[in-house]
Amino acid sequence: MKFPNDEDGKILSMLFKEGVNFKKPQLVDFFVAVPDKKSGEKVLEAMKAEGLHGEVIQDDETDEWTCYGSRKMMLTHKEIVNIQKKLDELCKPYNGHSDGWGVLTD
Repeated sequence: MKFPNDEDGKILSMLFKEGVNFKKPQLVDFFVAVPDKKSGEKVLEAMKAEGLHGEVIQDDETDEWTCYGSRKMMLTHKEIVNIQKKLDELCKPYNGHSDGWGVLTD
């Protein structure tokens, strides 16, 4: 399977090589860096309106805040990029930015 030569494509290629099934939906976590808990809660509301479910967490070591949302979906480069662009739009008013995504593997 071929993937675009960008960061998202590299992650998809790695997942494919690890044996992740690209023929069935996977639970994908999307991460948004936010400056504080209040901003994260606003971003989380916007993410829920887009069909993502998640929470706002603070890293114990760095004190940085992250809002993450999950969605069961097919692993396609186009959809992953589109969701990250949408998240960037949603979180911009709260000084946040899309900060990657991931899939749990066995």
